[in-house]
Amino acid sequence: PLISCRDLYLSAGAACRNAHAQFSSALFGRSMASESVTRFDFLVIGGGSGGLAGARRAAELGATAAVIESHKLGGTCVHNLSCVVKNVMWNTSTHAEYLHDHEDYGFEGAKAHFNWELIKRKRDAYVSRLNQIYRNNLDKGKIESIHGYARFTDDPEPTVEVNGKKFTAPHILIATGGHPSTVSEDDVPGASLGITSDGFFELESCPKRSVIVGAGYIAVEMAGILSTLGSNTSIIIRQGGVLRNFDALISSNCTKELQNQGIDLRKNSQVKSVQKTDKGLSVKLVTKDPDDKDAQEKCDTIHEVDCLLWAIGREPNTTGLNLSSIGVKLDERGHIVVDEFQNTTRAGVYAVGDVCGRALLTPVAIAAGRKLAHRLFEGKADSKISYNNIPTVVFSHPPIGTVGLTEDEAIKTWGKDSVKVYTTSFTPMYYAMTTRKSQCIMKLVCAGKNEKVVGLHMQGFGCDEMLQGFAVAVNMGATKEDFDRTIAIHPTSSEELVTLR
Repeated sequence: PLISCRDLYLSAGAACRNAHAQFSSALFGRSMASESVTRFDFLVIGGGSGGLAGARRAAELGATAAVIESHKLGGTCVHNLSCVVKNVMWNTSTHAEYLHDHEDYGFEGAKAHFNWELIKRKRDAYVSRLNQIYRNNLDKGKIESIHGYARFTDDPEPTVEVNGKKFTAPHILIATGGHPSTVSEDDVPGASLGITSDGFFELESCPKRSVIVGAGYIAVEMAGILSTLGSNTSIIIRQGGVLRNFDALISSNCTKELQNQGIDLRKNSQVKSVQKTDKGLSVKLVTKDPDDKDAQEKCDTIHEVDCLLWAIGREPNTTGLNLSSIGVKLDERGHIVVDEFQNTTRAGVYAVGDVCGRALLTPVAIAAGRKLAHRLFEGKADSKISYNNIPTVVFSHPPIGTVGLTEDEAIKTWGKDSVKVYTTSFTPMYYAMTTRKSQCIMKLVCAGKNEKVVGLHMQGFGCDEMLQGFAVAVNMGATKEDFDRTIAIHPTSSEELVTLR
């Protein structure tokens, strides 16, 4: 049938109105979606060293970036056991050591009263300034800072919710770090009466009697600081030595040095209970000789303890992130599983730093965050961090420096017949004038026919500073012959490493 002009006009008008309505609805829907979910190129969860480094590098490469942090910017490195706060206290404790040596160097009557409250006040002010510096750096980089706890939602694309607002990005980095492990009341009655490394930095005065539980680097460092600053200190360890993951020479020497400092080292012991009394805490211990199967457990109690510090490891900050909703896999200890490029098991989601459970060091997190940014926003497909030959310093008394494989690791990798070890032990020249003595021990682990240096381990005066340059040599594949060709700097402790025979 024929269609009249009027019918055609009405039909066309209805189609136009319908199309306009559909377009308006779609536009309005997109507008509502954009208002409900804020988008960035790069979204970082965690304002610690790794997260900040990744965000800043991404912004420098032209990406729009945001950082979500529930606490203060800077993370563990600034606020707790690592770079800043701990090293302020370690530097403080080394001054106490120098004071003991002043008279031996001719400074008669050089006495001083240590003011814990003063150093804590100055330390806290320094940390506050660092917080502001981190904030300013984000502002300069035009990186948005979002304060609050992040939680992944059930949306189709990876999305996080903070304080009721949603944020997303094609690339989301998880850099939430970790926290100190604690002991439950079920395992050790009264365990909550103790503190962790976090609580250590809240102490308003130097404890008179301290008990440290743990054998790792945190326990060693905390014990050294407290003891040197005047606290009567005990360390409780489950086995016969500290730093058991380090080279055997370092483990045995550090254990001996702790005892030489006057620290009460309780080997093969565990805390069974803690009680609060009018004179402080009473810490009950049980000790058993592991080499004697028929030996009975021996019980002992340390009384009048005013600082019980648990230094038994660290755990990842993954609880509450709702990672299962987006398919991010965790290992049995709760660490995020990543590949060599920091990819998680969910596309577009990455993780760096302590939350991954490998090489828990600030510079590692920083390097991994920057490498990731270059891969994502500069097209460098092979950009990734190498986890080989990472130099590490333990700020014990004296400090420890180590890089590369331990002797046992080298033997497992290269075979016993292909590994040759060079060691030395000497008294640094600094102690020539002092009644207080401390040895310096060094070990080179070499492998193969050309004796490539695959491990370097030392403890002694200045070992923390001398390690960095030698780590460069180890990373470049230096051999024992390369070390031997290098002219020694005399008189220094470091010259011993290029004169080993």
